[in-house]
Amino acid sequence: MIQQRANLDWMLKELADGVPQIQQIVVLSADGLRIARHGGDPDVADRLAAACAGLQSLAAAVAAEIPMSDGRMRLVVIEVGGGFFYLMEAGTGAYLAVLADETVDAGLVGARMRDMVVRIGAHLTSPPRHDGPTG
Repeated sequence: MIQQRANLDWMLKELADGVPQIQQIVVLSADGLRIARHGGDPDVADRLAAACAGLQSLAAAVAAEIPMSDGRMRLVVIEVGGGFFYLMEAGTGAYLAVLADETVDAGLVGARMRDMVVRIGAHLTSPPRHDGPTG
């Protein structure tokens, strides 16, 4: 687990360094737990991770209504006054979320996120959690 965290740290830093307008990056599990973060406040990262669990579920429900869709959410972009929010599927049970300021090239962030996920998606995988004792 320590090695995985170290790998995520440099990967997230590389993404942030490549797009200076990025304010915060969060890797989260499908159930909304923060796996890793870069930049920003840890409490904000935890709140983003929790909100993203609901957002990815909602996006998947919308995707299911699109003809010829496989029903999977791949990328959600939200533009608000002051900046952009991105949420991307990033591996089995894992998601990548990015907050960027309003001066960012909106297409660049999505492209860099996609490149990162393609290149190192195996590191951004969160296996399902199991309740109770393991045997």
